[in-house]
Amino acid sequence: MEGHGSFSSLRAYMGALAQTPTRLAARAGSVSTSFEEMSGVRPQSGPHMAKTLRWFDLLGFGLGGMVGAGVFVTTGRAAHDFAGPAVVLSYAVAGLCALLSAFCYTEFAVDMPVAGGAFSYLRVTFGEFAAFLTGANLVMEYVFSNAAVARSFTAYLGTAIGISTTEKWRFTVSGLPEGFNQIDLVAVALVLLISLCICYSTKESSVLNIVLTTIHIAFILFIILIGFCRGEWKNLTTPSNPSSPSGFFPHGASGVFNGAAMVYLSYIGYDAVSTMAEEVKNPKKDIPVGVSGSVVLVTVLYCLMATSMSMLVPYDAMEEEAPFAAAFRGSKGWGWVSHVVGAGASFGILTSLLVSMLGQARYLCVIGRSNVVPAWFARIHPKTSTPVNASAFLGLFTAAIAVFTDLDVLLDLVSIGTLFVFYMVANAVVYRRYVSIGTTTNPWRTATYLVAFTLAALAFTLLWQLAPPGLWKGLLLGACTVVAVVLTQAFHFCVPQARKPEFWGVPLMPWIPAVSIFLNVFLLGSLNGPSYVRFGFFSGVAVIFYLLYSVHASFDAIEEGRLLQKNGVMVRPGADLEGGTSR
Repeated sequence: MEGHGSFSSLRAYMGALAQTPTRLAARAGSVSTSFEEMSGVRPQSGPHMAKTLRWFDLLGFGLGGMVGAGVFVTTGRAAHDFAGPAVVLSYAVAGLCALLSAFCYTEFAVDMPVAGGAFSYLRVTFGEFAAFLTGANLVMEYVFSNAAVARSFTAYLGTAIGISTTEKWRFTVSGLPEGFNQIDLVAVALVLLISLCICYSTKESSVLNIVLTTIHIAFILFIILIGFCRGEWKNLTTPSNPSSPSGFFPHGASGVFNGAAMVYLSYIGYDAVSTMAEEVKNPKKDIPVGVSGSVVLVTVLYCLMATSMSMLVPYDAMEEEAPFAAAFRGSKGWGWVSHVVGAGASFGILTSLLVSMLGQARYLCVIGRSNVVPAWFARIHPKTSTPVNASAFLGLFTAAIAVFTDLDVLLDLVSIGTLFVFYMVANAVVYRRYVSIGTTTNPWRTATYLVAFTLAALAFTLLWQLAPPGLWKGLLLGACTVVAVVLTQAFHFCVPQARKPEFWGVPLMPWIPAVSIFLNVFLLGSLNGPSYVRFGFFSGVAVIFYLLYSVHASFDAIEEGRLLQKNGVMVRPGADLEGGTSR
């Protein structure tokens, strides 16, 4: 940073650190506006992103991002350990939760078609610090998950071609600790190749994604067909071991919901579609179809896959790690189908990587526009109309992790940060509907409702997880549900909406976002302890970075006139705040 900014010299930086409390008070809660996100900070990227995408591109990105390798792994563990044959209902519940979250994303994306996704949505609602904390966690989740998914490509490719690629194509470095000593150059090459593709063109990336997704869906439909033709209906109610619980619901309703928490990870990916809103030709029509439509289609596919798997193998005999491939492996005359499963999963990994890496680059690009990370990341290349700097940096970072780190991302690593962001976006869509900065006299009524509703959902979740079975547990769960419903109904009648969406809005406000909040809290409560440790670690690193760099860089942007601030709201120099809020 040049001139007299906080980073112009060591002395200037030390002076800036001494002012951290004052700057933090000024910047952490400062909110942006829709107009500012679209017209004020966007010019920091230089050239515009090309508006080349239509609804079918977004639909393809949504399908490609979600129908990855996750479903091939999560089905077996969710059915074997929790839901049994009712895993199909687990997928339906998880799909409903994903659809409700997708509605919340869609309202923001249509009203504010920028590449920042959840970061921008939270920045215009809860301020800079909340947006940075969630955005930083989300980018880190993307990077680590993409690294691990790239490594899993090596294993699934081996299943497709019938050789042990993990033994032949990985080599061990004896001096490194266990879990970090398996060098995987195939994963590195895959990440770098996809990085070059997304740097070159978003539209060409979309065409490639549609081709790969079409092939992948064809494999999935074939697997479903084989399952229904070769499977037996009795497996939906009869376990292989007579001592195992029988019936379609061997572990009751709790098994279905615990299974839903696990398989929900297979739906993560649609949020990346919202980061492409800036490149959509007709956002108000294309985004609702692309985002919500892809979730509905994926839910149908997942339910069919779960039913097919449950018909093929009794739930207590399913292999937890690779149930679809194992169902045919060693079966006389049908062993070749396991190779088909491996090929299908390999294509799914390619599409999910492509969409995730597109999304992570656009998140970092818009975070760079806000000056809380170096503005270098915000630059758009004039020839390719893509965020080349962000794409290249994250691609190299992902490849560096993928080369040696063995991570079980499909069930653990990607979960908590993304669910937390979904929870925050659902809260944000309610707050923004009922609170208009500068005109709403009592925003605390909305804030109080959101906090109280979250506490009711948290109480329900803790009782569900920790309380022993019995009458009292049922009564307490019912009481928490009644409290949540009464809170929402009272809020609906007592607090008027401050703004109405111009083009597309979440229906049945505030009920749909409330259900989304409830489900996301419930799913967050189903995660394991290491996930929370990881989330706490990443959040701590993000807070330290914000205190040491982001708050000062953001403060400098205000001081130097790149952004102005009026009543805690950031505005473009010369902009009319009231005319630009769209509130």
